Amino acid sequence: MAADNADVIFVGSGINALVGAALLARRGQRVLVLERNERLGGCIRTEELFAGYRHDVLSQWYPLFVGSPAYAELKEELAAAGLRFAQGDYSTGVVLPDGRSLALRQDMADAVRRINALRPGDGTALGQMAERLFGADAALTFGLLGQQPYGRGLLKLLWGAWRQRGLEGLVGFAGDSLESFRRWADRHLQDDVTRALLAPWVLHSGLGPDEACSALIGKLTFAAVVAGGMPVVQGGSEGIVRALRQVIERHGGQCRVGTHVDEVLVEGSGRRARAVGVRVGSQRLAARRAVVCNVTPPQLYGRLWRDAPAPLQDRAAAYRFGRGGMQIHFALDAPPNWADPEMAKVPLVHLTESLEQVCASVVEANNGLLPARPTLAIGQPTAVDPTRAPAGAAILWVQMQELPTRLKGDAAGQIEVPADGQWTPAVREAMADRVQARLAQVLPGLAGQIVGRKAYGPADLQALNCNLVGGDPYAGVCSPDQFFWLRPFAATAGARNHVTSCAGLFQIGASTHPGPGLGAGSGYLVAQALAPR
Repeated sequence: MAADNADVIFVGSGINALVGAALLARRGQRVLVLERNERLGGCIRTEELFAGYRHDVLSQWYPLFVGSPAYAELKEELAAAGLRFAQGDYSTGVVLPDGRSLALRQDMADAVRRINALRPGDGTALGQMAERLFGADAALTFGLLGQQPYGRGLLKLLWGAWRQRGLEGLVGFAGDSLESFRRWADRHLQDDVTRALLAPWVLHSGLGPDEACSALIGKLTFAAVVAGGMPVVQGGSEGIVRALRQVIERHGGQCRVGTHVDEVLVEGSGRRARAVGVRVGSQRLAARRAVVCNVTPPQLYGRLWRDAPAPLQDRAAAYRFGRGGMQIHFALDAPPNWADPEMAKVPLVHLTESLEQVCASVVEANNGLLPARPTLAIGQPTAVDPTRAPAGAAILWVQMQELPTRLKGDAAGQIEVPADGQWTPAVREAMADRVQARLAQVLPGLAGQIVGRKAYGPADLQALNCNLVGGDPYAGVCSPDQFFWLRPFAATAGARNHVTSCAGLFQIGASTHPGPGLGAGSGYLVAQALAPR
């Protein structure tokens, strides 16, 4: 395929772009993927930070993708391209600084039993919650997340739900979907450990437990993880990028790195505007059918589409990004020393004192303060994929999602922040020291096991991927005004989620429906729109 002879051009190469391109290539479309960085993958990147240790620098877990319709269609070809997922018998767990802990298997019935043993009734409440999510509410919830927001399928879904539930039932579902996690937990969960087990999952959408919609997102994410586990790519996440690229190229597509797209080329104006290609420096690359941009709204409407209607530019400028994230990677010469040996088998453990502490850390971050007791997501990829480290060694993948993007102070009064509020290497390493000390509370002897440590603060995350504005790992907060069919924002000037008011110009990625994560939902939906299966 000649570089100027594409049916569809993708700007950016995150998982949504690569999956969308692979699906379209399989369906007979000539695709061209353009990536500004020197490697494909967006937030998917594997690096040997220390000799013999292969770390997933940003994204790592794939429960959403493994359960997606995109994977179902691509599974055989991806396997032929060498993609293998590794998964153990455990799903998640929690540890408190006082030593209390709870490990869960990939089995909801077992989780109910374990939690009921901790506090009778809490497990039953979680079982009933999961039964409703995957039973009575499944068609409506997953239909809303998996359909084009403005398509006929959504109208059919809502019509069917109205006939089944009535208006009162639909309004009740909407009300439940808007509830905060803390309010739901106050009604249904009694034990501090159970509440601390679930609360951190809210953070994985960029929300906090006191924010609207956090109950639905927290419950859904937790239940999906316990039911489906936490698979990783064997050998490192770059394996999925490599496999998707092979599928694209096998079907005649192309992927080009080190290629910065300066502008989407648009012919006509108003209702007659149509995207016809992109400009890379002085080179013009034509797209016969569509240009698909895996970017944030400010990039699309503020830079790439230079003559976008004023209402869209205003909406894009008002689009809100969330709190910053941080990644800290530890290479250990031996497995971590958990008080409960069962915890060593858990892929992702959260460390916090309580639901209330998660809420407090979110408030501190919202106020520009470094949290005194940040919630830690402690990933143990070598628990399910020992090939990532030398024999007998281990990796810890630690993530925080409650950090300020602009610094005003330190809640603990220990770290001095710059007057300009910017993240510096000194602040990053001081925060990493705090995290390491926090880990040492539950992992005795940790300091003596460390082969190496590498930290990435919010500024580093944005430098790695321009979609992570301010270090927001979810490319925009998932508040009600920026979620479901309102993501990235309410329809205006003819824009409807993935479809812009410019014919042939589409937007995908974490800033669009169905939101952040590694499920490749928006890439799949746009592929369906351009070349239905």
